[in-house]
Amino acid sequence: MRSPTRLALAALTLVFTLAAPMPAQTAPAKKAPAAKAAKQPEPALAWHDVSSWGVEGRAFADMERKRWFDRFPAAAEGKVTDAVWNLSRDSAGMMVRFRTDATVLWADYGLHKSRIALTNMTAIGTSGLDLYARDDTGKWRWVGITRPDAQTVRQEIISGLKPGLREYALYLPLYNGVERLSVGVPPGAKFEPLAPRAARPIVFYGTSITHGASASRPGMVHTAILGRRFDRPVINLGFSGNGRMDAAVGDLLVKVDAAVYVIDCLPNMSAALVRERTLPLVRQLRAARPDTPIILVEDRRNTNSWILPARDKHHTDNHAALREAFAALKKEGLKNVHYVEGDDLLGHDAEGATDGSHPNDLGFVRQAHLFEPVLQAALAGR
Repeated sequence: MRSPTRLALAALTLVFTLAAPMPAQTAPAKKAPAAKAAKQPEPALAWHDVSSWGVEGRAFADMERKRWFDRFPAAAEGKVTDAVWNLSRDSAGMMVRFRTDATVLWADYGLHKSRIALTNMTAIGTSGLDLYARDDTGKWRWVGITRPDAQTVRQEIISGLKPGLREYALYLPLYNGVERLSVGVPPGAKFEPLAPRAARPIVFYGTSITHGASASRPGMVHTAILGRRFDRPVINLGFSGNGRMDAAVGDLLVKVDAAVYVIDCLPNMSAALVRERTLPLVRQLRAARPDTPIILVEDRRNTNSWILPARDKHHTDNHAALREAFAALKKEGLKNVHYVEGDDLLGHDAEGATDGSHPNDLGFVRQAHLFEPVLQAALAGR
């Protein structure tokens, strides 16, 4: 049995031990930053500057431009609004064609803006290139993309391709401009530039949706999908937040010998503005191009408008205003004016948009399905 003195000393030792400050904890060692992936080694390549043979979707080719890849000519600056002018410097809708038997394809291009991605769009859709090819049946099929992470992009698009000479289509960025663009192939590969097709283009004038928000990649906008389905050139004049049936844009539209004009501006307009501007714009187009079909498009309903009564009413009012204008045009005797209803553009399962407003890829495919028969009727004989 321990003595009282030894018990007291043991208790005192325990008290001091508990009261003593804990030793400082050693901070966990910081992990070394992950090493960046090694830069892809560049093989020997022959480079082809696409501006030497031209891109489709680049209207006003005979007018001076501030930058070769701008959508509007220099003369538009100061006539269209500043916002439209700045947005016109994006390369949305442009596409270059070529034929090659290369099994490796590279791209070297410079971007106009340092902003590579948007809140509701990936860098691939905003600033990337999107490659398609014709398969053995002649159908356009997807091949590959670039993955931009800086204003200067020089990287492989695809390698290991099945041998064979085939036609390719390379779509340019949707929400960025292009300063220069070259396609690289191995030096021994055949490479045949394909000039822009002479067929009259389908001309789309619209909003951020036409512009391409929020497609995952440039070839997934409904304008591009329809261009492949009809195998026809397309001109994309979508201006994010600024598609408002402006007469100044109409002055430029009439300079294009279009197969059909598609007017899809309602997402940026109120019912009052629709009533004010629809008839003047259609009359403006018809006066300059008496035989060119015109398609008027209702705005899509936001995919969450089922639970937002005010937003749903906005769409309903817009649709009613455009229908009034369409009826008035018919009463005036204007021929070859067509109409796309908006209620079904994104479907009814609330899955067709990224943010309720802008289509995702599913939404763009659904839009293309609804546009297709109306365009088919409008293009008959064109």
